[in-house]
Amino acid sequence: MAIVLCIETSGRNCSVAVAADDTLLSLREESSEHFAHAEKLHLFIRDVMKEAGRELAELTAIGVSRGPGSYTGLRIGVSAAKGLCLALDIPLVSYPVPEVLASQMRASFPDAMLYVPMIDARRMEVYTASYDPRMAVMEPIRAVVLDDSFFLRTETPAVYGGDGAEKAAGWKASGRIFFPCEPSAATGCVLAMEAIRADRVEDLAYFEPFYLKDFITGRPAGTIPGGAS
Repeated sequence: MAIVLCIETSGRNCSVAVAADDTLLSLREESSEHFAHAEKLHLFIRDVMKEAGRELAELTAIGVSRGPGSYTGLRIGVSAAKGLCLALDIPLVSYPVPEVLASQMRASFPDAMLYVPMIDARRMEVYTASYDPRMAVMEPIRAVVLDDSFFLRTETPAVYGGDGAEKAAGWKASGRIFFPCEPSAATGCVLAMEAIRADRVEDLAYFEPFYLKDFITGRPAGTIPGGAS
């Protein structure tokens, strides 16, 4: 039996879950505009392990979303995950945030033909990708500015999800579903189990979050992910 603890801190949602094989044992999460991950994360880890009735020494691996998203949020999550792996001598597995969102979108809209996760960046910019119903990547992760051309180029009825979907309200049309949501560690557990079974583990010495864009200092406090501090 594989037991995995997953950490999600790429956006507003501080989320931690533990699962045994395909069974979710415990989930704790809290979404806040204040990005209180540093204060909440280790408390949530303690709480989910206690609720699951498991000890850290029983874990098979740690899973973490690798980005893109909030710079500071990703650093907090990845640092905690790597620290646990080193202390427990267990592997680290990771998965992209857009895949977490796309999986959640597919669970809510299983008949859609295309899933387009959108992670809020700055102004009208989002980090996005697209997936087919089998979760195969149709377009890779990239940064785009939302405008008419972004939506007109996709004729297939699609679900647009994530916190970036809140920016897209002005482009509602037939065949387009907008589903504001946040990535959850519960979905991360599913992806982590897939990675464990495929032996897709990370090199702890070299693994870093995937920011997509370089960090720029001096951004105003409270800036949304992509420039969040």
